[in-house]
Amino acid sequence: MDVHVPLITPFDEDGGIATAALTRLAHQVLDDGAAGIVALGTTAEPGSLSAAERAEVLDLLGAIGRERRVQLTVGTDDPRELAGYPAVTAALVRVPPFVRPGEDGVVAWFEALPKPVPVIAYHVPLRTGQDLSAAAIRRLAAIDGVIGMKYAPTTLDADAVDLLTDPPPGFTMLAATDVLLTPMIALGATGAILASANVAHETSDRLRSALFAEPNPTVIKGVLHAQGKIPTPGVRLPLLPASRTSVDAALHHLAQAFRPR
Repeated sequence: MDVHVPLITPFDEDGGIATAALTRLAHQVLDDGAAGIVALGTTAEPGSLSAAERAEVLDLLGAIGRERRVQLTVGTDDPRELAGYPAVTAALVRVPPFVRPGEDGVVAWFEALPKPVPVIAYHVPLRTGQDLSAAAIRRLAAIDGVIGMKYAPTTLDADAVDLLTDPPPGFTMLAATDVLLTPMIALGATGAILASANVAHETSDRLRSALFAEPNPTVIKGVLHAQGKIPTPGVRLPLLPASRTSVDAALHHLAQAFRPR
């Protein structure tokens, strides 16, 4: 299974981007077997980054993508801003949030979207407030330039089973609900975009659940800091750092997952 890792944005003691730590983390997840990295996804807290900081992250991860010759997907609402980055292989574009335009509106929006690079649609109804039926997702799959979907349903209902067992031809369905990864793979997902892979390439169901006990990526950052991989567990408002209890629980499950048998 191809795993793409939506990298966190580590912060230093002054609150700025810890570029050395981000560089090390990107190389580590690739060394561990990731097929690609995702820059500026939800896990990276992009809404709290300035335009200059987003450019800094993209420059850094673009250089690593070229060096390692791996897939680099970038979260954006406007793929045109990626046209000057030759290392970018796809734009990750979420279903329009908040306005809930209906399925016809979502399809029309993706049809009209400029596509200087291939587009992966990001379906995450828990965050966008807009659910899509299997029929609507099949319509998205038929749009030129839309090559796949980061699929993050809240439950595995009949539509999810339909899509995962019989995906549209040539359309990549990437599992993206970490706590539902095992059944999604069993149903037929052949790839994934997993925030939990910041911590480990292979994770148990319990560890994935523990890493999402508080808002993403707070527990993940707490674990990475405890491991000495990032300088602080800091996040930016409106997020607050994860509690010690949640971080300790995740560390416990991480140790259990890799305990010699």
